Amino acid sequence: QVQLVESGGGLVQAGNSLILSCAASGRTFRRYTMGWFRQAPGKEREFVTTITWPSGTTFYADSAKGRFTISRDNAKNTVYLQMNSLKPEDTAVYYCAAGDSAPYSGAWLNKNNYAYWGQGTQVTVSS
Repeated sequence: QVQLVESGGGLVQAGNSLILSCAASGRTFRRYTMGWFRQAPGKEREFVTTITWPSGTTFYADSAKGRFTISRDNAKNTVYLQMNSLKPEDTAVYYCAAGDSAPYSGAWLNKNNYAYWGQGTQVTVSS
């Protein structure tokens, strides 16, 4: 079992930055692929970024490329999402997710391959 707790959300103006954190329980954190997803009101939950285990390969949604960076600190059981140049369309609840199995690396873009989810943290970007 893995429990995930996100933090760091808030209200920011467009163009500014935020860092989200996701603290995970469990001694095997480093063996999980960790992802960030987001869900805006009335929309499906969508992939943002992921960092895979064991290779550490990162994938980004087109909307996140060049602006967002995912990283992990296995010693602290924490994954981070650095978000720069935020836009109003980035407004959503951001969820951290963990998974330990996927048929191929690209499958980590699919939320169905993540077994554990946090409760989410709200990010609101004002124009």
